[in-house]
Amino acid sequence: MAEKNYITPEGYKKLVDELTELATVERPRVVREVSDAAAEGDRSENAAYIYGKRRLREIDRRMGFLQRRLEDVQVVKLEEQRTDRVFFGAWVEVEDEEGEAHVYQIVGVDEVDAGQGRISWKSPVGRALIGKRIDDTVNVKWHAGQRELTVAGIRYTPPEPHQKTKETTKETTKETTKETTKKTTKETTKKETTKKETTKKETTKKAKKAKKAAPRK
Repeated sequence: MAEKNYITPEGYKKLVDELTELATVERPRVVREVSDAAAEGDRSENAAYIYGKRRLREIDRRMGFLQRRLEDVQVVKLEEQRTDRVFFGAWVEVEDEEGEAHVYQIVGVDEVDAGQGRISWKSPVGRALIGKRIDDTVNVKWHAGQRELTVAGIRYTPPEPHQKTKETTKETTKETTKETTKKTTKETTKKETTKKETTKKETTKKAKKAKKAAPRK
């Protein structure tokens, strides 16, 4: 028996929209372009014709893939999930050992987007978080080793924009602090260098004056 392909309503709509776009807009457009290119004569040296045929094959492969995925999907309605535990579709706020907060949404394999915090329910983090409650702690195998994550929040509605950008803001603050520190260090070094040069010049001037003022034998 094939494993269920769980997907959120948002993810399902995205796949359907892509398939519709390919079938009703992209493919007909490329077919017309190939037909026009073929009418120009020798197809073996016709770049537009060769490219168009290759693009058609790519479109057909993608459409076939999407059709197969949509046949086996099981759309999970988030409003039907229990809100006291982490289940498919949940937005989960976790804190690591250093107290830094991260927000992940548990989604299907066709919806993964690391930049948006969408992780697969089959991923190490996704599997570890499924079924957990607030204050539960899990140990997860990370690319850089083991990490301990504590569940700080669970919700089944999209977080507010400021919550979604919480981690990004922290990273930006870190980078800003780092750059400010570098800039301050450079400015301090520059000032110290200038001060040393000024002191050196003043010392040289005094030495010259003293030499001129000294009685000649």
